[in-house]
Amino acid sequence: MSAAQPLRVGIVGYGLAGRVFHGALLAADPAWQVDAVVTRDPDRSAQVADAHPGAQVVASVDELWGRDLDLVIVATPNDTHVETATRALRAGVAVVVDKPLATSSADARALVELAETLGRPLTVYQNRRWDGDFLTASRLAASGDLGEVHTVESRFEPWKLENRAGWKRRATAADGGGILFDLGPHLVDQASVLLGPVLTVHAEITTRRPGGSADDDVFLSLGHEGGRRSRLTMSHVAAVPGPRFRVLGSSGAYEVHGLDPQEAQLASGVAPTDPAYGVDETARRGVVITDGSRRDQPTDGGRYPDFYSQLARALRGDGELPVDPWDAVRGLEVIEAARRSADEGRVVRP
Repeated sequence: MSAAQPLRVGIVGYGLAGRVFHGALLAADPAWQVDAVVTRDPDRSAQVADAHPGAQVVASVDELWGRDLDLVIVATPNDTHVETATRALRAGVAVVVDKPLATSSADARALVELAETLGRPLTVYQNRRWDGDFLTASRLAASGDLGEVHTVESRFEPWKLENRAGWKRRATAADGGGILFDLGPHLVDQASVLLGPVLTVHAEITTRRPGGSADDDVFLSLGHEGGRRSRLTMSHVAAVPGPRFRVLGSSGAYEVHGLDPQEAQLASGVAPTDPAYGVDETARRGVVITDGSRRDQPTDGGRYPDFYSQLARALRGDGELPVDPWDAVRGLEVIEAARRSADEGRVVRP
């Protein structure tokens, strides 16, 4: 393929994920061209026409094949990820799957093995590796400013008294529903990037909202190599959220509150090319404490566009995929271990 020609993309699903997390980034990057979008919703079809002039709206995945696409993005309900990705891989197309890659580690492993057998690129949209606060925490941990990092506390606690999205309202854990499948892949992935492979899992998994079909309040305590530990909290019922990150080391600590702004910016129409994109307000600065001294720590700019710029280079033969899909398989093994831990009331191994 010519580097001068944009890579052609088909997006399967145009809800929040397809429209905000994928479509908005692709529209801002000249390396990509959205060629087709699969949706049957008239309102979403109108959104496609507005955001991606020239893209064709089609009613089924089968209508994507034969279009000479370079990439298919799977942004559908969680329990359809494997089937849709499998069909795309067998059609000879590279694939991005929104997290979670699958609803079981066995299905995820089989999908990755299929991609390897077919020689087709497969990656997973773990976009929160490019959150500004996570980039800041990673930089501080690598710099040695905090000494030897031994503990990471990570919280994602969006206050939601009920799920408003259609399929999420109905989905059980078996369908890939619940906050552990929604936010768990992000927090487990970030902890694994910072601290290394997960060796042990203790979990508390609860459904607190009346009539809830799946978990909405989860705590994980993960043991990593070298005695390092991460404590991960995800909840829809915390009216006062705790720190987004607390990174503790032998000679210092980093703490930051609030959420990375990129999702809200993309949803409100802020383009990734806007100078304000990914930039946190002053009030969202973190703090670093070392040797008894305290200093403000500006949060690094968030960089979701890096996922697709790196993917474009990889598909043209220049560098690695932005996310190794085996990382997602291991993350699902941790989530499955968490369910066993909560059911059995003990620490388990993934």
